[in-house]
Amino acid sequence: MGQKNSKNIIVLAHLFFGISIGAFAQVSATAEASGNVVAPISIIKAVDMSFGNVAVGASAGSVVLTPDGHRTQTGGLSLPGITGTVSAASFDVTGAPNFTFYITLPSTPLLVTNGSNNMTVDMFASNPDITGVLNANGTQTVKVGATLNVGALQPVGHYTSADPFAVAVNYN
Repeated sequence: MGQKNSKNIIVLAHLFFGISIGAFAQVSATAEASGNVVAPISIIKAVDMSFGNVAVGASAGSVVLTPDGHRTQTGGLSLPGITGTVSAASFDVTGAPNFTFYITLPSTPLLVTNGSNNMTVDMFASNPDITGVLNANGTQTVKVGATLNVGALQPVGHYTSADPFAVAVNYN
């Protein structure tokens, strides 16, 4: 019986250590990695901004051009019946269908000049405002308006910006 007991003890020891070793054994699982490449977002100018004809007065004023192309005046100027070309800026945005995007407008005034004379354009606003959504075809139009600040007795002439203003878009 002594030998049988010692065999049982050895078997039990192997069993015990086998279970103990198994209980601390490393286990693992696997996972796949994936990614989805979407069309890059892009923006191109379709239409330049134009405030049209403005008649100056003895005091300063401004012309507010909304993103939908309507304009109003404040201060000492008027908007003649012959409007000239009036248009909000328009940009075509393309990218991944149904994605949302963030719109960044200029935050500093833009200088428009005619020789040594100048005015500023500021208070840029867009439609859609701040964020847009690309449609099922991956397109969206962004329209941009702003405010033209006209000085008292501003010299007559055609004023343009030396550098265009930037509108940026990024996926949200």
